[in-house]
Amino acid sequence: MKIIKYPKKETFSDISIRPEFDRSELKKTVTTILQTVKEEGDTALKRYSKQFDKVDIENFLVTEAEFEFAVNSVSTELKDAIKTSQKNIEKFHSSQIQPEQIIETSPGVRCWRKSTPIDKVGLYVPGGSAPLFSTLLMLGVPALLAGCEEIVVCTPPTKNSSVDKTILYIAHELGIKQVFKTGGAQAIAAMAFGTETIPHVYKIFGPGNQFVTVAKQQVQLEGIAIDLPAGPSEVAIIADQSANPAFIAADLLSQAEHGPDSQVLLVTTEEVLIEQVQDQLQKQLE
Repeated sequence: MKIIKYPKKETFSDISIRPEFDRSELKKTVTTILQTVKEEGDTALKRYSKQFDKVDIENFLVTEAEFEFAVNSVSTELKDAIKTSQKNIEKFHSSQIQPEQIIETSPGVRCWRKSTPIDKVGLYVPGGSAPLFSTLLMLGVPALLAGCEEIVVCTPPTKNSSVDKTILYIAHELGIKQVFKTGGAQAIAAMAFGTETIPHVYKIFGPGNQFVTVAKQQVQLEGIAIDLPAGPSEVAIIADQSANPAFIAADLLSQAEHGPDSQVLLVTTEEVLIEQVQDQLQKQLE
């Protein structure tokens, strides 16, 4: 964490510049990836896996054996935490399901509002430096409650050509079988256009880095719906002597873990708090 004490007002703009790729180059790169996957399908995905993830992927679909290994590998403590989280998410989203209320606006004229599930949805779950398995809970649970018939999950492969075990455990618990080992802009392209093994979907959900965000924005122009351009992440915390350093550290890490293009700032009037937060950052990182 870079520490800046008592900065002058005229330096504020420079201090708060977020880490960012060259936007013009970023858009060109993403456009090339999208077009290549659209034209070459799985062949392009394999090439990009080797280029970006440094792994050779033969079969993108996660196997039953990989699911079984994940279920047996996740600790009981984490499984319990996941079940609690799942229950809370289900409770919240279940409240959004409402019966149709038919209103007769004039004699013989009846109007009502009806919610229908999207048949095929794609869920992108970040899995790079910090696999965000909570994303799968927050996307998968509402998709199941809504009644989406086909749920496709894409997430980056690990160094051993598999998928993060906690992500797989959650997919198993939710009954989602179509989990594919591909990430980044190429995963968005696969779900948008379809490949030999990955089905195309009607709407793509999920956060990601700048490559994923730009890819989602571009496929939207081709008629594929998206939730929103989620990411890169940022958080600014303003704290005085009453602040809890453990909470501050947790909030900073929760956004910083999304990737090197995340922007996390702590502004405080208390010098001693900086040291306490740094201690907490180290403990929580470990």
